[in-house]
Amino acid sequence: MTATRLLILAAGLMGATGVAFAALSSHAYAGTSLAVAATMLSLHAPAIIAVAIGRKAGLLHDPVARIAAWGLATGTVLFSGDLAMRVFTGAGLFPMAAPLGGMAMIAAWVGVALAGALGGRQSV
Repeated sequence: MTATRLLILAAGLMGATGVAFAALSSHAYAGTSLAVAATMLSLHAPAIIAVAIGRKAGLLHDPVARIAAWGLATGTVLFSGDLAMRVFTGAGLFPMAAPLGGMAMIAAWVGVALAGALGGRQSV
């Protein structure tokens, strides 16, 4: 499986999880940080797809866009996973998982901007 397909697979699973967490946070776990996890998953899933496709289409600088897309995926999973674990089990993934995930997301967004500024193999 190519990196692009793997990123799109991950983004699809993140989007589905985001919708499920949103439903749970509206009904069974109202007033918890599960809504924040749902929002982060739902926001970053389409962004990952856009970066993966933009890289593949040659619109974004390839190595930077690839790292940024994986950074978005990893950071979002760490951040949202930690919040969800705290809601469901009372304990996080590991100490500082959410802040580490948040910092990874911020860095990845800077990477997306850099990949766009550097441009790809085609001009638009």
